[in-house]
Amino acid sequence: MRKCSLFGFLLLLFISQAYAQKDLPLKIWYDRPADASVKDKATGWDNNPEWLRAMPVGNGFMGAMIFGDVKKERLQLNEKSLWSGSPNDENNPDAFAALAEIRKLLFEGKYKEATALTLKTQVCKGPGSGQGNGADVPYGTYQTLGDLWLEFDRKSDYSNYRRELDLQRSVATITYLQDGITFKREIFASFPDRAIVIRLTADKKSSISLTAQMDRRERFSLSSSSDHLIMSGTMKDGKGGEGMKYAARLKAITKGGTQNISDAGISIKNADEVVMILTASTDYKLDYPAYKGSDPLNTSLSQLQKASVQSYDQLLKKHVSDYRALFSKVSLNISGISADTIPTDRRLANQKNADDLHLQELYFQFGRYLLISSSRAGSLPANLQGLWANTIQTPWNGDYHTDINIQMNYWPADLTNLSECHGPLTDLIESLVKPGTKTASVQYKAKGWCVHPITNVWGFTAPGEHPSWGMHLGAGAWLCQHLWEHFTFNPDKKYLERVYPIMLESARFYLDWLVKDPANGKWVSGPAASPENSFKAPDGSIAQITMGPSHDQEVIKELFENVMNAGNVLQRKDPTLDQIRNVIKEMALPQIGPDGRLMEWREPFEETEPTHRHVSHLYMLYPGKSIDPGKTPQLALAARKSLDARTDIGTGWSLAWKINFWARLKDGERAYQLLKNLLNPVDNYGINMSNAGGTYANLFCGHPPFQIDGNFGGTAGIAEMILQSHLEEDGVHVLQILPALPRAWANGEVRGLKARGGFEVNISWKNGVMEKCEVRSLAGNDLKMSYEGKTGSMPTRAGKTYSFTPASFR
Repeated sequence: MRKCSLFGFLLLLFISQAYAQKDLPLKIWYDRPADASVKDKATGWDNNPEWLRAMPVGNGFMGAMIFGDVKKERLQLNEKSLWSGSPNDENNPDAFAALAEIRKLLFEGKYKEATALTLKTQVCKGPGSGQGNGADVPYGTYQTLGDLWLEFDRKSDYSNYRRELDLQRSVATITYLQDGITFKREIFASFPDRAIVIRLTADKKSSISLTAQMDRRERFSLSSSSDHLIMSGTMKDGKGGEGMKYAARLKAITKGGTQNISDAGISIKNADEVVMILTASTDYKLDYPAYKGSDPLNTSLSQLQKASVQSYDQLLKKHVSDYRALFSKVSLNISGISADTIPTDRRLANQKNADDLHLQELYFQFGRYLLISSSRAGSLPANLQGLWANTIQTPWNGDYHTDINIQMNYWPADLTNLSECHGPLTDLIESLVKPGTKTASVQYKAKGWCVHPITNVWGFTAPGEHPSWGMHLGAGAWLCQHLWEHFTFNPDKKYLERVYPIMLESARFYLDWLVKDPANGKWVSGPAASPENSFKAPDGSIAQITMGPSHDQEVIKELFENVMNAGNVLQRKDPTLDQIRNVIKEMALPQIGPDGRLMEWREPFEETEPTHRHVSHLYMLYPGKSIDPGKTPQLALAARKSLDARTDIGTGWSLAWKINFWARLKDGERAYQLLKNLLNPVDNYGINMSNAGGTYANLFCGHPPFQIDGNFGGTAGIAEMILQSHLEEDGVHVLQILPALPRAWANGEVRGLKARGGFEVNISWKNGVMEKCEVRSLAGNDLKMSYEGKTGSMPTRAGKTYSFTPASFR
């Protein structure tokens, strides 16, 4: 390996001060409101277009979509633990008896018979997810908390309208001129105070008159106390009884004017200023098997009392300080603009055939904003819609899909320096071990724990109701990848000691699950599907189930490697590690097919849908780490051919995944084209599972319908084009600088990205060439870097920052 000259004589220069941050105009803004009078569709599978023009705020626990309508404002509300359903044992004790016969049939090539037996036996015992419509079954669905309506007395015309979401402060603001008076609304969701805060002001005294009401489509009652409004209710448990309880409280604090409170709402007349505080809670707790927490009436009251004794300025200061401690750690400047004069929806519509670099940097930071807003310490993790859902039946139940979707939600967490937001995912994975251990035992007579492609807040780990998608058993291994990855970014042995047993027990399951392929003696997984894809079997049938699909082999092998690495770090001597070491040597690995593509299944089957949204067999390219153009050129070429065949169309999240694939292949131009495809404006609000992915007016990702994972995947992809650190040499992660920089990003600067090994990285570049790179060591680990094919290494000291220029890489 060639050493960089500056590593020898200039790298003793420690830089303690960062570059001066350039204040970019990071605001999503519009010159017209979203229409609050448009009703939500009866089914959540058909999005309300106006809801997708509203602005999201959130604090990890609660959220709101702000329409900004002048005469009647709507804040659509969410509390992230609000689910219908209840715990329900759907493990199938009859599944194991058929397992050996299914495997035999598959090894013999009798796919039609194997599929029939799988359909009959390898399913959950109950209704499962209700085919993604779980509102009335035990699986349940994530639901809207309801709406807060602010109906203003003034009904005259208005002008000078603007609504904006300030990503730097996490504050939404609406201003307009009406009857010669300038009105202003400020709204934010505070994590420190667990409340949504609204302030209404005007530049003329006694000008604010309105009525505030809360409601919900079903299962709610309204009441009032001496100083606030209460909405409460109980969800369906999916078994004909009562389920989760919830409560929301609204208090208005006025300056001037009068206020009247009744069960129907809060009436305010002629106020100078109004501050409203909204709190909400449920009786849910992430604690198997009861999942029962505190009384939401008491919790929401305590929250309201603590928040309402503070002034608005105190609440705002705490909120902004807390939020900026996370958000301001990373900046990205590729546009160089100092002012944003184009409304965001117009930018989105206009950029289809142009390079709107500001929109791209805005989209990057919006993804970070959404993760901070939907995933905070102590909360549930971000679900399929983050925490924003406006219906009773949310698409796909707004749950946690574990065959890519929840994983994609957390791809940007560590890389974009939001490691503090990763905790809820760790908590969820940890909570699945006990129910997953029961599933492994009942379904498969196996040790360890497992989970299939979906889970919910009730610990559902059984297969889905149809094996074509429900027999994805690679999910546990993929989830455990996030536990190890989080450690590689944040080398904290205490964290590793916590998650190592989770990873080890997952590996124990796979040791029992894998079987020998009689054709070659290799260990294979199965019966299993390559997530949601189908193929034409040699016997003429259309099948999904096979033995040894590439995705399973890849994620299980990587889990085994990660468990062994974790065991080495912690100096563990568990005999299971020896067993893993022996099995991994004889695992079947994905092969290159006759057409040059990486095979998705153990044989070169023909796909029924060549452009399918899932590209699961390329896991080992991304987010895995086993394919690299420099280290494994043949596999990289096979992956490229596979991506070419899949094409550049897809659902929103599929497009986001492909950005990351092409970044890993070091093809910045193709990654950039996929980013532009992801930013394609979407006007499809129903279901499209193949080729309509893009971005809605409020920058939410369109599957369609809305699904938030594409936002997070897109943010991760942008970062991956600028910095990569997944490859290792001699056990040390290599920081690859500007590995997939597109021509459109000729000049730019990024600050604060995180790299594996425990580093923070700042990079500036001009005319496509790195100008300067600063690396701050967080853990004192050895540093290896790569730029334009040249590498170098050096020891570091924790807390020190090291500076490099192109001359460093002579």
